[in-house]
Amino acid sequence: MPPVGTVPVTAATSLVTSITRTAGQRSTERLAARILGMLLPHRRAADPEFDARPEHFPLQLAQLADFIDAGEPIVFTLPGFPCKSPNPAKVLGHLPDEGERLSLAFLHGLCARIGRIHPPGARILICSDGHIFGDVIDVPDDHIDEYSDELAAMIEREGLRHLDTFDLRSVLGDLPYDEKRARVHEQYAPSVEELREQVLTEQETLRLYRGIIRFLTEDATGFPGTRSALQRECRRRAYRVIQRSRAWGELIAEQHPRAVRLSIHPQPAGAAKFGIRLLAAADAWTTPWHSAALHRPDGSWELLRNEEAARLGRLVERNGRPSHYESHYQSH
Repeated sequence: MPPVGTVPVTAATSLVTSITRTAGQRSTERLAARILGMLLPHRRAADPEFDARPEHFPLQLAQLADFIDAGEPIVFTLPGFPCKSPNPAKVLGHLPDEGERLSLAFLHGLCARIGRIHPPGARILICSDGHIFGDVIDVPDDHIDEYSDELAAMIEREGLRHLDTFDLRSVLGDLPYDEKRARVHEQYAPSVEELREQVLTEQETLRLYRGIIRFLTEDATGFPGTRSALQRECRRRAYRVIQRSRAWGELIAEQHPRAVRLSIHPQPAGAAKFGIRLLAAADAWTTPWHSAALHRPDGSWELLRNEEAARLGRLVERNGRPSHYESHYQSH
């Protein structure tokens, strides 16, 4: 029998283990909150008036903690970088340009900063979704291939080692694109009826639906009918874009179930995806593939419609291709 006032060895060991586990858990939670705090300044918010803090993102905190506890690099997935808009009033061409380069460099830098406080590091998987709905947005598959290949070459050329790419070719190889799309749609897409119900009852789905209609309408070039006919056509196609986008998201989640899911669309606090802003833009929906980059006199960059950027700056070429605009008032 142990002396009075002493704790049995087994009980003491259990107590130490419990204290150690609790301390470790708190350390993991603090680190996860610090990492999420690094994302917050770049949040693309559907609720910009809300003062979001790390504790408002319990799902992402739990996902980060899983990687931290395992001592593994944190993996983020980001659907996006599909292809350039087919509307020349919005973009410089069908290949990635300075807008993409700056956005990729930003994402790489974010991973590098995370690596300073989480030594295993972080990486972002760019899940290029152009092929999944290329036929719905009237962009040829060869243009999407060229965009995706140049994006991968840009990552390699710039030494952005924290970034990888993933697209339909990664999953379904060399099958014809129409067959790839059909397979993914059949296996993962929600029905149009489901989406119609969600548009009527869910604010976020309604906001997404309206945003996609706007993009489809803006990107339509040479439509032969009336404006009202174009609107009807774009409303119909918007459901197909959302179907394909949801299907792509489900496929990514199946392929990378532990990853922290990022989104280029505005998201509310606490959603399953964390909305992330790539570059400054007046419109929360603007992306490098729907715009051109303008270099401001103060050294900052902004994404604008190509025709607007052209009014404010002079065109700069890189490697014989249009790259971006330099403000007319840029100091030298």
